[in-house]
Amino acid sequence: MKNHNLKLKIIKIFIFFLIFALLFLYPTKKILAQSVSLSLSPPLIEAVIKPNKSILIAYTIFNYGDPVILNAKILSFEPKNNLGQIKIKENFEGPIRFSLDNNNLKLNQSFFLKTNENQQLLLRIRVPEGAKEGDYYYTLIVESQPFTTQSDKSASFTKASIGANILITVTKTGKIEIKPKVVIFEVLPRFRLSVFGKKINLFDSTDPIPIVLIIENQGKNLIKPEGEIILKGNFGEKAKFALIPQNILSESQRLIQASPSAEIDCDNFSKSKACKRPISLLISGFFLGFYQLSTAVVFGENSPQVSANTSFFAFPIKIFIGLILILIISIFIIKKFNK
Repeated sequence: MKNHNLKLKIIKIFIFFLIFALLFLYPTKKILAQSVSLSLSPPLIEAVIKPNKSILIAYTIFNYGDPVILNAKILSFEPKNNLGQIKIKENFEGPIRFSLDNNNLKLNQSFFLKTNENQQLLLRIRVPEGAKEGDYYYTLIVESQPFTTQSDKSASFTKASIGANILITVTKTGKIEIKPKVVIFEVLPRFRLSVFGKKINLFDSTDPIPIVLIIENQGKNLIKPEGEIILKGNFGEKAKFALIPQNILSESQRLIQASPSAEIDCDNFSKSKACKRPISLLISGFFLGFYQLSTAVVFGENSPQVSANTSFFAFPIKIFIGLILILIISIFIIKKFNK
């Protein structure tokens, strides 16, 4: 009987270790998460090139993450909106020709980069003879590729990409077409009244003044505005705010910002119209009376100047309403005491 019980215990122990081995000791596939962190410089190239000429740009791609396989390619892009954002096209367009002058690298060919290692990409940009004059916009995109080893048959792949924009102007004579137009220059008031067919912008004296300036480039070459926004008050006060130079691509519009930055704290100004849409400039202070706003914009030497004007009234509405309430309450209290 004792021998029988001993055999049962041995069998149970054997079964336990067998199950343990099947569950925990059986070789499983490793799942590894890849960390990808890349930088690419220079981030922007602006070049004026004549037909049948070429230039060489030295880019540097740096890998801060895990070892990675990368691929470099060129794609065309176009403006997406008036905020400076772009849309990468699916296919390459235009007459510009790109190639790498590296001995061991080509475009659309994979290469390996270790952690904390960099690779120089010598990008040759050539404009063929007969290329049509105008602007052509491209992005050099470097993106990661799936990477597995023989021991790790399965791996979780994090795809990452980084890009550098290339703005090319093709011209035979070196001249560029500058055709700007101010399409919007206005304030975003708290109230907008119409008196005898004329619109009046009205603010409370303590309101921030949001200003929107949008310029359209009607030409075939990119332009970069220079100028200022000027505020004049009815008591002789005057303030100037310099425009931040920003590229306006051909046949597109762009919201132009002025310094100081147009970014505001929407937690404090949540009810302001400045938080409802992108703006060019926000002016804070205490305003009283009639104010004029003007802008004058140029686009380099001997370029045409465009200008625009707008205006607004500022009145201490909140203070006025508060005083009226105090007056009404005071009259009510006095009458009550008189009775």
